[in-house]
Amino acid sequence: MRFYRFKTAKYPEGTYGVSEDGGKIEVVKGGLFDPVEKTGDTVGTGEIESYLPLTTPPNIVAVGMNYKDHAAELGLPLPKNPLIFLKSAAAINAHMGNIVIPGNYPDGNDYEAELCVIIGKAAKNVSESEAPEYIFGYACANDVTNRQAIAEDGQWARGKSFDTFAPVGPFIETEYDSRGKRIVSRYNGEIMQDDNTDGMVFDIPYLVSYISRQMTLLPGTVIMTGTPFGVGYWRDPRVQLRPGDLCEVEIEGLGCLRNTVIGN
Repeated sequence: MRFYRFKTAKYPEGTYGVSEDGGKIEVVKGGLFDPVEKTGDTVGTGEIESYLPLTTPPNIVAVGMNYKDHAAELGLPLPKNPLIFLKSAAAINAHMGNIVIPGNYPDGNDYEAELCVIIGKAAKNVSESEAPEYIFGYACANDVTNRQAIAEDGQWARGKSFDTFAPVGPFIETEYDSRGKRIVSRYNGEIMQDDNTDGMVFDIPYLVSYISRQMTLLPGTVIMTGTPFGVGYWRDPRVQLRPGDLCEVEIEGLGCLRNTVIGN
């Protein structure tokens, strides 16, 4: 089932709806983790003014170098354990939302196509076999990154956490097998990343289990599971996000996340 959180001329920001087949969205009462209670009303995707699948998450946990080819393009060995870091929860952004280039860092801004997981109930010390029980759903994500800030700091937190640097959407799919899915990013219509989720170093159940042994995963936590080969700045330093650019992340079965870049 696909969960949407949206705003229309009739419904305020934060209204939820569900769709079984990607067609009309059936409006529901309550929030993302409440039992589905349909109101009987429907909206079309053409009526929606904004898409933000979830409110500010308690955490955005990201995983570095989790695709074999991405580690190779960086000239780095595969990690022995998941390389986890945090993005600011305030960086959350919507499908069709604007990615805002920081005024103090106009250069070095980059895209990273990622499959993300949304946690549905508190997870602590769960096993790999138990992990799927704690996953609410899956969505496309873009781990937008400022390479210049990372180079200055020697770590990733600030360069990953500027406001609007965590687009997620356009919906959350609850019935999804993440194995063997094509993941693509496009920069102004040109394919830049094109890989398969089977290229992950650590699969989804392992990641959820591993991270839950380091910190409690609260409901609504977003886990970004790593990006494949072909991120712009490493592929060609001249490929940087500029005002007017269009970023797209498309994952088989999860739709296409689109964001336009603007200046600050």
